[in-house]
Amino acid sequence: MDHRIKVVAMDLDGTLTQHKTPLSPEHRAVLDALSQRYTLLMVGAGQVGRIFAQMEQYPLDIIGNYGMQYGVYDERTKTVRLEKDLSLPCDREAVEQTVKTLRERFGYTAYDGESVEFHPSGCVTFPLLGTKAKAEDKLAFDPDRAKRRLIYREVCEAFPDYCVFVGGSSSFDMAPKPYDKYHALDSYCREQGLSHENVVYIGDDYGLGGNDEAVYRSDFPYLTIDDYRRFRETVQVLLA
Repeated sequence: MDHRIKVVAMDLDGTLTQHKTPLSPEHRAVLDALSQRYTLLMVGAGQVGRIFAQMEQYPLDIIGNYGMQYGVYDERTKTVRLEKDLSLPCDREAVEQTVKTLRERFGYTAYDGESVEFHPSGCVTFPLLGTKAKAEDKLAFDPDRAKRRLIYREVCEAFPDYCVFVGGSSSFDMAPKPYDKYHALDSYCREQGLSHENVVYIGDDYGLGGNDEAVYRSDFPYLTIDDYRRFRETVQVLLA
């Protein structure tokens, strides 16, 4: 691999693990091998604490909430210490009205639970089936993301102050601009005195609306992965 690479940054769900499942012993061993050569960095859409727990407390730094959180692993306490934890204001009434308009336009007026989910960070989830939809209904709704990608551009236009992503199995996830994974990695590089060429990113969600797309379309070196079970095979180029 290019000798300029110093950091291996990666997504979690779909890249290193199955969605919301713990880090496997097999992939933990692969991370151990990578850590002998590179600094490892997790770049997630969720909160740092949740990511750290899902990774079975693996010792690495974690960017969460698209860069609104940053956690540093503390070797002494074996925990991740939050060094950044932003919470930005959200005009809930305006968001709810915009979601209502979009539901009426595209026919998603029937839903279970709440129409919008607001997060403490200022991020927002627009769940097309509602916040309390059954898991089986969500999984069956849009497995290839075609339904959401069909209206993705219009959702982006309706929320000009947010970075919009095709999230989960039936939702749109939104983070206040400029927070996305590219912005997070770019900020990390500036803070660490690194160039983009020093960081390689590994991610599965690089298609239209994917939360890895901004990195994929940038100048960061990128390794694509379409099946988390092939993680070892994907990173062999970094271990050669």
